[in-house]
Amino acid sequence: MEKISDALLYERVRGKDKDALEELYDRYEKMLFSYLCKMTGDRDLAEEALQEVFVKVWRGVGSYDESKGKFVAWLVTMSRNAAVDLIRKQKKPSVPLDEIAEVESTDSSVEETAEWQEKSEQIHQAVRHLSEEQQKMVHLFYFKGYTHETIAEKCGIPLGTVKSRIRLALKKLKTSLQMVQEGGVLDDKREL
Repeated sequence: MEKISDALLYERVRGKDKDALEELYDRYEKMLFSYLCKMTGDRDLAEEALQEVFVKVWRGVGSYDESKGKFVAWLVTMSRNAAVDLIRKQKKPSVPLDEIAEVESTDSSVEETAEWQEKSEQIHQAVRHLSEEQQKMVHLFYFKGYTHETIAEKCGIPLGTVKSRIRLALKKLKTSLQMVQEGGVLDDKREL
């Protein structure tokens, strides 16, 4: 199944399609929340700003123009503005407003954030093409930070099996990422 573009999902949201809003939320919630936490220094404030952004998207406040840039860049800008507004409303800001400019200047640019999001999606797409066992090994080793020995112990399998599954998974990931980067499309139903 081909991934629906952000612009098309946004158009569907403007037509009050809740599934489209949910898809956009699933795509960008983690990245935006991380950005907002870094910017505000407060998880609760970041959650509030994130909610405000998606409420505005739903209500059609502001409008995305595809000719002016990527959708994710527009979302990041809306997130930054929502956070600044919430900080201003607080009696005691968690981060002084003059420091926000410093955070913005030291953070990656909107374009870099969009590129990171795109690469992240490519990696997740490639991981979905691994066997269930390989996905588990990659998750435990790279995302949870477990050692080979700990994985072998937790899964009740020999250490050599853990190492070979991870090695094979990495080989498959490399192949599928090269396909995606060269403009190929991975079939969501096919395992590599």
